[in-house]
Amino acid sequence: MDIDLPYYLFWASVISGGIWALDAWAFKPKRLAKAQGETAPEDPVVVEYARSFFPIFVAVFVLRSFFAEPYQIPSESMVPTLEVGDFILVNKYDYGMKMPVFDLKLTEGEPPARGDVMVFIPPHDPRYFIKRVIGIPGDTVRYENKRLTINGQRLKYTFVRDFMDARYGIPAREYIEEISGVAHRMHSTRSPERPQSWEVGPGEYLVMGDNRDHSADSRTWGLASRDNVVGKAIAIWAHKPPGWNLPTFDRNRWLEQGSHD
Repeated sequence: MDIDLPYYLFWASVISGGIWALDAWAFKPKRLAKAQGETAPEDPVVVEYARSFFPIFVAVFVLRSFFAEPYQIPSESMVPTLEVGDFILVNKYDYGMKMPVFDLKLTEGEPPARGDVMVFIPPHDPRYFIKRVIGIPGDTVRYENKRLTINGQRLKYTFVRDFMDARYGIPAREYIEEISGVAHRMHSTRSPERPQSWEVGPGEYLVMGDNRDHSADSRTWGLASRDNVVGKAIAIWAHKPPGWNLPTFDRNRWLEQGSHD
């Protein structure tokens, strides 16, 4: 999820619109004057293409930059909620709209809530990451013995099953974890992990993957910044297994959203 498509769409819109406008204002009148009443000369091919593609570039740029954008899941960090190859739809409006390229904030929107599945740029990597929001500004969070405690309240965990993690060849467990009313499945192993605690400051978010022992998240690289939030994952709309496989739609569903409490 590391292609900044809005950046390229912005410049494609500027260039194609610039070619079309420059021709209309400077060169086309000269061509018409030179024709002197004869059949109007055809526009140069580059102008024809610019005029045809400009509205398309603008429409896609506006849609993907300010409202919704599709992404494909590249890693296992959010298993079992999101599988490798899932295509997700990311809402870019709810958290506030930004102007790509110039990184200007246009609307405030609602802040991310605990339980949201959020797309953002982490502090250590320019690529887009996707994780679950665990802690919001003002929270005190502790992670110990594979369990989360937020502001002194331990989250509710319901055991689902034991299974063998085939990729890593180790036993694992699946639980239903409930955070701010959002019940979601998560995986963990018995591998030891040191306890950690965080005080989440203004404009910061503690994020973790649902595949807890196979996720690089706030436990390793720190807190996510509000300034680098991209949007909220709201749905799975297709799935394409790796390799030469056709897309399937049996995983299509809406993702549950968190709430501020």
